[in-house]
Amino acid sequence: MAKKNPEGQMLLQEHFREFRNRVLLVVVGLLLGAVGGWFLFDPVFNSLAAPVLAMEAEGRNAALNFTTVASAFDMRMRVSLFLGALVTSPWWLYQMWAFAAPGLKRNERRYVLGFMAATIPLFLLGALLGWLLLPHAVSIFMSVTPDAAANFIDARTYLTFCMRLILAFGIAFLFPIVMIALNMMGIIRGRTFLTGWRWAVVLIFTFAAFANPLPDPWTMIALGVIMVGLFYVAAWLCILHDRRADRKRAAHEAELGLT
Repeated sequence: MAKKNPEGQMLLQEHFREFRNRVLLVVVGLLLGAVGGWFLFDPVFNSLAAPVLAMEAEGRNAALNFTTVASAFDMRMRVSLFLGALVTSPWWLYQMWAFAAPGLKRNERRYVLGFMAATIPLFLLGALLGWLLLPHAVSIFMSVTPDAAANFIDARTYLTFCMRLILAFGIAFLFPIVMIALNMMGIIRGRTFLTGWRWAVVLIFTFAAFANPLPDPWTMIALGVIMVGLFYVAAWLCILHDRRADRKRAAHEAELGLT
């Protein structure tokens, strides 16, 4: 009796079942991470609120304000989910990889795993930079408040601003991964990236200007310089990949010519 599905291919209903199981695992991981984020809320909130408290210690009228009865609970839930998503990012990224892995070749699995290993540190590095720049941003924005006015900030708006700033810097550090992915898919060669380096620098500093909430140029320049450095590192890795692929292609063509 012949075996069913001899090539090991999954049926459509099996794909749906696998997808459902992976989604459930992701949701469970996010919920557990959100529980951990709930208990981390107080130290995280105190760290984010430190610039405002520092302004108050200097004698300025500044404080975070919850405008409704449920706004404190709502903000705690939002921040808990945000922290849970950050903490469990290796888990849900792995579930994405595990779902796609059966349909990939062995070398493709290696590439995907490499992308995962690079994505998390780069994102966390960018998020850390945003975290370090946050007190500077808050102090600059609040320094323009008139002496006769009090700066009572809506806590939900303030924490949303903080999370968006950290997220923007984290995403900014992921563009080298996109460059390498486009190169490995054969869409853009490494030399093409270097040929358009002038446009790349202009686009990078334009992004840095919009992503940077600070009015001073030095933070924008620092972010732009870091991103330009990452651009050249990614372009160099793309060129190495192109050379290796060209050698393999030439050897394969030579072998076909001999036969």
